[in-house]
Amino acid sequence: MDVAIVGGHGRVAQWLLALLAGRGDRARGVIRNPAQAADIRELGAEPVVCDLEHQELTEAVAGADAVVFAAGAGAGSGVERKRTVDFGGALKLIEAAKANGVSRYVMVSAIGVTDPDHWSDEMRPYYRAKADADAQVERSGLDYTIVRPGRLTDDRGTGLVEIAPSLNRYGSIPRDDVALVLAEVLFAPNAIGKAFDLLDGVTPAAEAVRAL
Repeated sequence: MDVAIVGGHGRVAQWLLALLAGRGDRARGVIRNPAQAADIRELGAEPVVCDLEHQELTEAVAGADAVVFAAGAGAGSGVERKRTVDFGGALKLIEAAKANGVSRYVMVSAIGVTDPDHWSDEMRPYYRAKADADAQVERSGLDYTIVRPGRLTDDRGTGLVEIAPSLNRYGSIPRDDVALVLAEVLFAPNAIGKAFDLLDGVTPAAEAVRAL
């Protein structure tokens, strides 16, 4: 499978690129900064330089079988950047996927995004941007999957997770376990049209995805 990951230098994206490359898939990391290209190559993946905020993504994802939106404005960014990256970038990827005839779209969202007004004034713009992006993905007509992980940690992954349309709780999950679930989702037809929360748990990732 040929997979293009937007936000390719993010830590979850790098885990996913390495997993896909290790499986023999063509893994492409779409990055803004050319200086990050060497990091992507070290993972066995291909860097594609494209400034998400100022360029279209059509050429960057041409020829892909699937696209993954893993970009984010990041902590400390203002409200405007959260709209242009977390929301606007997701829309650009929808348009690019359609322009290239790519039907499979996997969205990395966030747990709690279904109730953005629950969050503090500081966090609310991020969750609103993500919620609006998720809604556009759901209405896009693409074969989408929306993955909503909890608080991301750098702990060593266990490969054991908990998945449900709503887990009704908050928690954490290692970044490499999120990447593992994303890799499973890409190859799981039953995950199409699904949106789910993701936390660490007791079920092997492949089994949890098969049970969606």
